[in-house]
Amino acid sequence: MENHPFPQRPPLYAKGHIDCPYEGRDMLDLPEYNRGTGFTIAERDEFQLHGLLPSSVQTLRNQTDRAYSQFCKLSTSLEKNTFLMSLKVQNEVLYFRLLLDHIVEVFPVVYTPTESEAIENYSRLFRRPEGCFLDINHPEHVEQSLMALGNPEDIDYVIVSDGEEILGIGDQGVGAIGISSAKAVLMTLCAGVHPDRCLPVALDVGTDNPSLLNDMLYLGNRHSRVRGKRYDDFVEIFVQAVRKLFPRAILHFEDFGLPNARRLLEIYRPQLGCFNDDVQGTGAVTLAALIAAIRVTGLRMKDMRFVIFGAGTAGTGIADQIRDWIAKEIQTDGGSDEPSSAATGHIWLVDKPGLLLASMGEKLTPAQKGYARSDESEWVGVDTTSLFEIVRGVQPHVLIGTSTKPRAFTAQVLTEMARHVERPIVFPLSNPTRLHEATPVEIFSATEGRALVATGSPFNPVNGRTIAENNNCFIYPGLGLGAVLSRASAITDEMIEAAVEALAELSPTATQSKDDAPLLPDISDIRQISAHIASAVVLCAVGQGVARVEEMFPGTVVPRDRLSCLGWVEEQMWEPTYKPLHKIRKKNCVGVEL
Repeated sequence: MENHPFPQRPPLYAKGHIDCPYEGRDMLDLPEYNRGTGFTIAERDEFQLHGLLPSSVQTLRNQTDRAYSQFCKLSTSLEKNTFLMSLKVQNEVLYFRLLLDHIVEVFPVVYTPTESEAIENYSRLFRRPEGCFLDINHPEHVEQSLMALGNPEDIDYVIVSDGEEILGIGDQGVGAIGISSAKAVLMTLCAGVHPDRCLPVALDVGTDNPSLLNDMLYLGNRHSRVRGKRYDDFVEIFVQAVRKLFPRAILHFEDFGLPNARRLLEIYRPQLGCFNDDVQGTGAVTLAALIAAIRVTGLRMKDMRFVIFGAGTAGTGIADQIRDWIAKEIQTDGGSDEPSSAATGHIWLVDKPGLLLASMGEKLTPAQKGYARSDESEWVGVDTTSLFEIVRGVQPHVLIGTSTKPRAFTAQVLTEMARHVERPIVFPLSNPTRLHEATPVEIFSATEGRALVATGSPFNPVNGRTIAENNNCFIYPGLGLGAVLSRASAITDEMIEAAVEALAELSPTATQSKDDAPLLPDISDIRQISAHIASAVVLCAVGQGVARVEEMFPGTVVPRDRLSCLGWVEEQMWEPTYKPLHKIRKKNCVGVEL
């Protein structure tokens, strides 16, 4: 048994050898086993690789330097994205080594903003399928299709999207597999979940995007989106198949449309460990950034006013997180008998029709209704479709954009906000970059440099000030890792709150004395950040009684103190290195060696 610092090897101990039942050309064609020129002479002997590779044996460092040199010669981000995807299906370890060694540079290439462009062109760039494609016209194939991708103990994390509302670019149909795959990459890159234990899934339910329907190269179902009972039945078949086939796995919903995202989460959250990144992840990372910003202002959330411009899945998810935090502050202070209702009064939501008002009735979604304001009193005679008029009336401390409406935060709006608030907090979160409500330069210019800013996509520093990227990758990989390692039966509000507090602890506003420090830590530290968050989530899951790891793996003991738990987490995080190979015999479907 390998050396490790715990009484028993953790269940997903990631430091040991790799069993390999393949050899020769078969081995080179499998990215999880292929090392290309990195195979040693002894490995070439044992796995029948002589003559299939150049004679020189290269180190992983040699290979990474070569791949990075090729990457740098490409002229556009989309070309770089395509190159990396090609590398991924050739050599898994090399791909993740390159990403990890150059994470700041490659992150916007493998995720937002470049990934949205790759998804828009999915059918035209297609080379090799990844993940699982489930067709609503053949629900009878769902279980069989999932079964082909792993045994019950093989899959820890399932990411699923139906592609209706992707990264600010809307309905992309079967291109949903692109966002599921990108999120799976980040689970490995940021949190060290083994790439083969993450399963990306696309639910192909059709598309309402006319450009896709009219494109002869489009690879998905060429009909309008299926909705209603047939859609719900298909999702139910999928979720129950996941519960049956991968009972230990966490299910991650991604980029579902407004009519379905929150509704499906509420249906399935009581049934299994599941999470919607757009509803909960965006809200959680934004709340952590707000906590960091408010630390600078010296105020408390219950003393502040919030305007959220864009009341879709992300906007209402952020509102819910803010509401719950304010309610907790009110309750702690012994305030209102109805803290949640009182907290809602601090939040104004604005969407396409303008400020959400009670008179809009059934035009409001269930998630929006609780935030609708009375049409009477201060809004009589006010143009509630004008963001400037709303800001002038509310005098918010915080302005958050999730609208995908570029330049909506005009100089007039921002200047008006800054007239009433000493340190305005402005978060233009729409992505990709071209859809931002305002740039950091514009925000600082209109607020005399007093604003505290976080953005949804990366921006260069402004006058020496680093701009925090309010990216979900700061939350969901660590939260997901903690849920996986604890074998959580549910992802509770308390676990999400533990993730938020753990991230806020790492904000430079907490660790540095400068009031212009970035609100969130640097992406270069993402693995340490994720491990820190995961340990907090594991301990919360244990404390709440939803952790099943000690029951599932007899003899396993989760350390109950934060530092030891952090070490326990890190022992189970996969690293992209060439580990020793152990040759085993292939087995047939009933486990008999061939």
